[in-house]
Amino acid sequence: MLIVVRHGRTEANRAGELLGRRDPSLDQTGVAQAAAAAAALPGGARVISSPLARCRETAAALDPDHEVDERLIELDYGDLEGTRVADVPRSTWDAWRADDAWRPPKGESHDELGARVWSLLDELVTPAATGDVVLVSHVSPIKAAVAWALGVPISISWRCFVAQASILRIGTGGASPSLRSFNETSHLAHLA
Repeated sequence: MLIVVRHGRTEANRAGELLGRRDPSLDQTGVAQAAAAAAALPGGARVISSPLARCRETAAALDPDHEVDERLIELDYGDLEGTRVADVPRSTWDAWRADDAWRPPKGESHDELGARVWSLLDELVTPAATGDVVLVSHVSPIKAAVAWALGVPISISWRCFVAQASILRIGTGGASPSLRSFNETSHLAHLA
């Protein structure tokens, strides 16, 4: 099984900012969320993390000796990095939603993100068919994983919501990947 976990909360997440390649640590809530996610997952799994601190800290709650893979890093928001989501102009959102190849100035497109995430997922199909592989990543790569599991275009990203420290499960033992669960958050109920 491929199990994909979003990192816990950071102060930038709490503030509603686009958080791509900046590298803040988890805030106090995020640390608690990471511990809750770790408690909800099977022990002994292979754990692979994005290189950014918020994911590495979440992954460390699962396995202090986790692996790191650059392909799990968040979308590069370029010049939009740090902008509050509410302050991004409507015309920018419209352009972005209309074209998977569109990228923010100095940033990365959804097509580029999908290509790098899907290459990793393709590599993990066989290992995940015989043992659990946990990936700790960010909103956009997790949405790319959903598209990969369903065999649909990356544009589905605009119709997905990924909660902090949520869990996604993808079965890989059949003829093609299958989405088993999405946005699991029941393990976080005691933190509300």
